[in-house]
Amino acid sequence: MSKMKGLSAKEKKTHMMEIFFEKKTYVFQRKDMEKIAPKENSSLVDDGVVDCERIGTSSYYWAFPRKALHARNRKVEVLESQLSEGNQKYANHRKTWRKLKLLWKKYVKQIK
Repeated sequence: MSKMKGLSAKEKKTHMMEIFFEKKTYVFQRKDMEKIAPKENSSLVDDGVVDCERIGTSSYYWAFPRKALHARNRKVEVLESQLSEGNQKYANHRKTWRKLKLLWKKYVKQIK
């Protein structure tokens, strides 16, 4: 039975990553990972945080701190580009709004 019972999924994933990085082993066999926490490890593999490869009859799991850092940096770059695109759209919409507002004022004056 897992020692991490009662923790949220995020806390379990964080704990698993701490195990990978604290032990400085970085590579574990499947039997070792199943002893620690079988369900959490498979979810980390599904999320792409931990890599898994079958070599011969054994399955190996590994996670390197650099990979996590690069993944976070790529995510930050994507979010920053989305932010700049959003800011550009906002600026364009704001210009359009100002033009429409001026046109509306001119139209109202003509009606009166």
